[in-house]
Amino acid sequence: MKVFNTTAVCIPSENYMVDISDKLRQIAELIEQKKYFTINRARQYGKTTTLMLLEERMSGEYDFIGIDFQDVTDAMFADESSFTKGLAQVLCDSRNAMGLPMAEGVYDRLSALGGMTRPAVLNDLFRIFDCWCKENEKPVVLMIDEVDSAANNQVFLDFLGKLRSSYLKRRKNSNYKTFQSVILTGVTDVKHLRSRIRSEDEHKENSPWNIAADFTVDMSLSEEGIKGMLDEYEMDHTTGMNTAEIAKQIREYTSGYPFLVSRVCQLIDERVSKTMDLTDAWSTFGVGEAVKLLLAENNSLFQSLTKNLNNYPELKASIRSILMEGTRLTWNAQQDEIVQMQMYGLIRNDRGTVRISNRIFETMLYNLFLSEEELKSNAFFREGDLAGNQFVQDGKLNMRLIFERFIQTYTEICGPLTDRFKEKDGRELFLLYLKPVINGTGNYYIEAQTRDQTRTDVIVDYLGRQYIIELKIWRRPRYNAEGEKQICEYLDHFGLNTGYMLSFNFNKKKEQGVKLVRIGDKVLYEGTL
Repeated sequence: MKVFNTTAVCIPSENYMVDISDKLRQIAELIEQKKYFTINRARQYGKTTTLMLLEERMSGEYDFIGIDFQDVTDAMFADESSFTKGLAQVLCDSRNAMGLPMAEGVYDRLSALGGMTRPAVLNDLFRIFDCWCKENEKPVVLMIDEVDSAANNQVFLDFLGKLRSSYLKRRKNSNYKTFQSVILTGVTDVKHLRSRIRSEDEHKENSPWNIAADFTVDMSLSEEGIKGMLDEYEMDHTTGMNTAEIAKQIREYTSGYPFLVSRVCQLIDERVSKTMDLTDAWSTFGVGEAVKLLLAENNSLFQSLTKNLNNYPELKASIRSILMEGTRLTWNAQQDEIVQMQMYGLIRNDRGTVRISNRIFETMLYNLFLSEEELKSNAFFREGDLAGNQFVQDGKLNMRLIFERFIQTYTEICGPLTDRFKEKDGRELFLLYLKPVINGTGNYYIEAQTRDQTRTDVIVDYLGRQYIIELKIWRRPRYNAEGEKQICEYLDHFGLNTGYMLSFNFNKKKEQGVKLVRIGDKVLYEGTL
């Protein structure tokens, strides 16, 4: 029986997988066009699995040389000779252990190069490559995985320079035989590397990989593809799930990030289903439970994201500004921080605006930033934690009471509102107050489309019920009426009749507190601070 897999390579005969045939077709076209290119995507984005499936798809037409730099020790990058000999030995090992297609003469020459007593140079290796490509029956494709481990080594940049030279020779002389295509994969976009390791007088202005074609294939998993995977699971397990509905919900949470898609499904299958029957597990409620479990993990993907944030304080500050302050950043592919955030999988380009990549990352980052405030013994978190039991009645959140106690807490601790509050304090302090109330039982996320410096919509899932909360800066009565109309439309979208608005009002004549407002068939609880 197949299972969901979130570690190492996915195998079609063993694992439930989204069909990526269309993506493989697009990559195959690049190979057929003799392109050299880089697949740079964030951690656990299915790069290695894609390479494996690509080789299976095209092995009848091409021979593939696969090198994984995770198998290479640091000593190999000590100098040009160590790299040349080490790579020759890696190729020989691949032929012996994995059956890498290789003519005997090529193998003998590589073996001799790996055991050479005198210093070796890259030219020694590339003469063998030239012979290999010339004598091989099929065109040869070179694939190098996990190039990040080599990107900071000058000898690797020199190796790329030699590949570039071979590519240019073929462009000038069609009779020259070299690799049909070269594919590098990793998080780093090697195409934009510069040789900064040499002394300043030897500095190279151009990347050794500037001959690479743009790789524009969308590697995220589509809603239709996720549905296909769930259809296969349903045939095996007969849960009665609505696969289209579940696929849509998973896609909304993950934006198709491969690891997150597989992990949500894996958690439903292996853990949520152990606490309820299979039909309930594969429901919108079950997806929410899986997301809650996922957000509580310290998995390798989350560790990688938080490590990158901590290593780049300016990047972390930018992410915090987007989330907590509603800052809108225009997408600029030449801006280093934006390039870094995209490279690590934190953000995406949403019609020219920077957005956090997906809802799960958003909530994980909110939790991270709020936890930093908790560690400072923030009074709002402490007060929310102390009063938490009062806010749950018959398994439902009493959001009106939460509003009333939050307004009271803020007034006691901070006094009247001041203008500085409008930038971020309202969102952050309310979420900090709410977090211990729902922690461990419910989820929350921020609706990215409505988050700016004047308005934020918070959606809380708690024991199968949803609560729509609009946080906004109060401007004038006309704007308040527009806000009421917007939240009513939002409630229609979710099929709800009750909503909540919390306004941060700087008018000294305001009426502070919570009141009930009826608009058509909708009931709004409006809190004013």
